[in-house]
Amino acid sequence: MSAATDTQADHDVTQYVSFRVDGQLLGVPVDAVQEVLNPQSIAPTPKARPEIAGLLNLRGQIVTAVDLRRRLGLPQLEEDGEARGARSMNVVCRGDDESVSLLVDEVGDVIDAPADTTEPVPGTLDLKWRKVTEGVHRLEGELLVILDVAAVTELS
Repeated sequence: MSAATDTQADHDVTQYVSFRVDGQLLGVPVDAVQEVLNPQSIAPTPKARPEIAGLLNLRGQIVTAVDLRRRLGLPQLEEDGEARGARSMNVVCRGDDESVSLLVDEVGDVIDAPADTTEPVPGTLDLKWRKVTEGVHRLEGELLVILDVAAVTELS
């Protein structure tokens, strides 16, 4: 296969960082992800919306942590007295003006999905989910829901 063909094949695949929240497989485009972190200490922010878990200090950069369970209307985990961020993985995404951390239950692999297999958001999906979803990919045995990071952090 020639280099030109390899380059063309690369453009036909979109890569997603995958993670799970309440058992659902979700993903965001690799190029939107700054880094993935183990559970971090998150400072609560008084009077913030419930979806905001707080702020974390990422090597001097203050990052807002969004609780995806709350954002998506999912049940909260039993915390045993611990703060939500103390047990959640962080998928730190770059936004236009700032970075934001998405609190997730577990981080998976990078998934290569053919760009032409993205399906539109199903109309049967809950409204909270439809507002923050770009599309879906059918994988073997499950569905990968692609999140729109800007919409997730909009909190409207």
